[in-house]
Amino acid sequence: MHAAYGFVGAGAITAAIVEGLSANVAEPPAVFLSPRSQSVGQELASRFRNVQVCGSNQEVLASTTSIVLAVRPQIARDVLAELTFRPEHVVISALAGVKLAQLTAWTAPAEQLVRVIPLPSAAGGDSLTVMHPDNAVARDLFGRVGGLVVPGEETTLDVFSASTATFAAHLDYLATIARWLSDHGVEEGDATAYVRHVFGQLGQSLLHRSVSFATLTDEHMTPGGINEQVLTDLRRDGVPALVRQALDQVLARLRT
Repeated sequence: MHAAYGFVGAGAITAAIVEGLSANVAEPPAVFLSPRSQSVGQELASRFRNVQVCGSNQEVLASTTSIVLAVRPQIARDVLAELTFRPEHVVISALAGVKLAQLTAWTAPAEQLVRVIPLPSAAGGDSLTVMHPDNAVARDLFGRVGGLVVPGEETTLDVFSASTATFAAHLDYLATIARWLSDHGVEEGDATAYVRHVFGQLGQSLLHRSVSFATLTDEHMTPGGINEQVLTDLRRDGVPALVRQALDQVLARLRT
């Protein structure tokens, strides 16, 4: 049977997954999109023949049994309260912090529920998606847009989810370096391009090497050198401890 997936919620992560499912794919699955963001849905439907924007979220549920939930967690309960699920629905939730027990209550009588943490890199088929529990439908879906990590406990999935809260802070760190360059006379465009290139290349090296972060850290500094100086200063000022503290607070929020 030809695969088909429905998406309740049409934001950035939905767009990334749909892109990965559809772009340069000989036989892409059928995709049914929520009408909540007409601009996102219409843009995807205009590019990919397998994508259709539905008239309502209930129509998404009527179109397929494989349903991805990708609305904002703050409004999820209200959105789902308006929908009628069937026992055969497989509910794949990308709602950060929403537990399986809550999903079970909100999507009854659906019998198969799974939580996932998809990444924006799904657009290029490179997402390493965290999933719990293991589920054949979700495995097939996210296997089409990258790889999978399947922790044995739901509480471990929350730890993975908390780690993704560092994205904006990491980008702000890079922006700080670029601004520092500009403050010292480098043209703003050159500063941004240089930081983008340096750390983009570093990111590529992370993807293609399996050595530990400690080993990579040692490789990027020499005793008494300037990389060691910055690392020593940041550690002395408690930056690693602040990062761990922030992550602990996010994890506590997700587990509330």
